[in-house]
Amino acid sequence: MPYSQFTTIGKVKEAFNLTTAEGIHFLPDIEPIQPSPTLTSFLEESLPLAASASEKARSEGIIYPVLLEVRRILQRRVSLFSGEDFTVDESLGLNGRCDFLLSRSEELLEIEAPVLIIIEAKKADLRTGFGQCIAEMVAAQRFNQAKQTPISTIYGAVSSGTQWRFLKLERQTVTIDLIDYPLPPVEQILGFLVWMIQEAG
Repeated sequence: MPYSQFTTIGKVKEAFNLTTAEGIHFLPDIEPIQPSPTLTSFLEESLPLAASASEKARSEGIIYPVLLEVRRILQRRVSLFSGEDFTVDESLGLNGRCDFLLSRSEELLEIEAPVLIIIEAKKADLRTGFGQCIAEMVAAQRFNQAKQTPISTIYGAVSSGTQWRFLKLERQTVTIDLIDYPLPPVEQILGFLVWMIQEAG
């Protein structure tokens, strides 16, 4: 059974003995990051088209370019994977593909530890992606431990491209920020994602 079996927060909490903390704004006041002219012009073209289109179009037209920009800002010291198989423990349902995954590694051919951020793309109701995103975060936590590069916090996001909701996993506790952060503007989203990568450790 793949990650997609975790259709609710309740299912993933029960499967992995997790507790949740909701409504806690865990993101600090972060300086927005100005996007490159390349991303700015790309989003000017893609946002009107992708915003009302399919999940795939939103992923390719908004989310992936934003994550590429994050990688550029961090001088390509992180790797970005899209739609990659991330099977960690099939017996527990921790198998399947992640929409997006960021790792603190410069390896591009294979996912290397530590995995820092998991991003799940959804077309509309972001809540439908929480269970799956949390399961993928649990998988990242276990993957890092197995590779002997454990980090204290795994970050996650569920995004439609134009709306972003952020999560974090520390030990057995998942914190869910109940604020929907809009895009545009892209500057705040870039600031959050760069901060997460720099803080994960």
